[in-house]
Amino acid sequence: MVDLPKGDTIEITEYFIGLLKYYEIDTVFGIVGIPIVELANSMITHGIKFISCRNEQAASYAASAYGFLTGKPAVLLVVGGPGLIHALAGVYNSTSNKWPLIVIAGSNHDEIQENLGGFQDLDQVSLLKDKVKYCGRLNGSNINSVWYNAYNSAIQPPTGVSYIDFPEHLISNNVRVPNMKQNISIPRAIKSSADPLVTKEVAQLLRRNSDQNVLVIIGKGAVNYSKGLSAFIHKYQFPFLPTPMGKGIISDMDPLNVSSARSSALSKSDIVLVFGARLNWLLHFGKPPKWKSTVKFILCDNDPHAIGNNNMQSINYSLLGDIGLIINELTEELDRVENEWGRKYGVTKELRSEILKNQFKLQEKESRSNTNGALLNYHVVYRTLREMLDLKNTFLVTEGANTMDIARISFPSLKPKQRLDAGTNATMGVGLGYGIAARLSQDYMKSKPDILVIQGDSAFGFSAIEIETAVRFKLGLIIIVINNSGIYHGTEQSKKISPYSFPATKLSQKCRYDLLGIGLGAHGYLVENIKQLQTAFERSLNSARTSSETSVINVIIEPGKQRQISFGWQNKSKL
Repeated sequence: MVDLPKGDTIEITEYFIGLLKYYEIDTVFGIVGIPIVELANSMITHGIKFISCRNEQAASYAASAYGFLTGKPAVLLVVGGPGLIHALAGVYNSTSNKWPLIVIAGSNHDEIQENLGGFQDLDQVSLLKDKVKYCGRLNGSNINSVWYNAYNSAIQPPTGVSYIDFPEHLISNNVRVPNMKQNISIPRAIKSSADPLVTKEVAQLLRRNSDQNVLVIIGKGAVNYSKGLSAFIHKYQFPFLPTPMGKGIISDMDPLNVSSARSSALSKSDIVLVFGARLNWLLHFGKPPKWKSTVKFILCDNDPHAIGNNNMQSINYSLLGDIGLIINELTEELDRVENEWGRKYGVTKELRSEILKNQFKLQEKESRSNTNGALLNYHVVYRTLREMLDLKNTFLVTEGANTMDIARISFPSLKPKQRLDAGTNATMGVGLGYGIAARLSQDYMKSKPDILVIQGDSAFGFSAIEIETAVRFKLGLIIIVINNSGIYHGTEQSKKISPYSFPATKLSQKCRYDLLGIGLGAHGYLVENIKQLQTAFERSLNSARTSSETSVINVIIEPGKQRQISFGWQNKSKL
């Protein structure tokens, strides 16, 4: 029963907030303005946390990540018109990553003023109806159905985005609606099994080809199935490769992990089981030269589009359904044929040799120190940080081209939902929003990890003002800016060159982001050598753990090699 005040009628805002609380919505992200100020304040009065950010884009990214980490729809509240337009970044991000999000925007929708050029006038329903899973506009009689449809659409697989339009006149005029007390069941995600005949065909395919190379790929869509996937992989000794956001679903330190020999693992695979990942750019579209032309993909997912994309050759081996159920059913089928199945899986000697070789190369890069006054570099910084971290109790957010790519190699993930990066869209600007979401979702993670946000100086600039948000809510983030004075790479300072002649990638030399942090209420540290880094990080950890205080560590590193910038994922390993 919805718990609402007594009486025949009730203000629409109060009734709506009662619905949110009944559906166990306890946190809302956003930025207020006319007409939603009253709505946000009423949420706070009724015990809902309203996380007021400084920009709708950052708020939308925070809400996106919060939905992923908690497993329930996140809620974003923004003003209409330009406020909603700024929030479209998070709508796109959640849609692409398949994360549950409900966006609520105030609007100036009024049939009397329609087409007269009202304040921040925008037909938001028309804008979004073809872009999200559900789109509805509230009136005085449809509150229950609109909220139910929005919530249900966001959680049903594949999860995604719903939009609710909240007209201004319903808020500002204190419109009253019937107090519709009624029994309401909160919907759950519906799980379905894969076709049992196809599951049997897949088991027979693996049995017939036990002498071929099998690889398991783990994507972020499998994040809630860590235990089952681990048991499945170890039972049959399948080598596995996580995608960037799939790292930690099974520990990176597992001996069956072949990330350090990624290119070889891909090129030598004959049969590939893909759990919760797509054959998109991250997996080279499933095509040569990274893959064999004869490779067979067995895609396991709850999204028909993901299963069909770039999979013409192997589409009939696809397993559509809940990944947990698929794992159980495939295990049963494989066990039925086990007596006649001479398994020869595991990591080959050739792959094992390459893994050891690449791990040695990484150790060599990390062992170089900044002697003789030389500037720090990514590898030395990351080695120093890793040696000071409690990896089991650290949540890592990384963004920025080289900053993120090298961090994937340098920092092993040991548990699921322990790291976030730019994701499917390779989006820059997500870092601080993700860090905020990580701290706020700790109750759902049942832990209080150290939140470490590592950003390149370019990526940091997209949302640096959200430091103030982290300070205001006492979130205790540790923000490390890897500062090479540029986008991708910097350039040496030259007074002889006009600033209008600088390359487009150049940023200010050794910009003092630590002072920006201090100005926004955080601790700030400038770091130019290993000793300074160790001191700053130790102090930042202590401030976060004991006082929930945020710190900004501005780490000056070498500008990097000056070379042509290109999209390199297709040409070299980034895992």
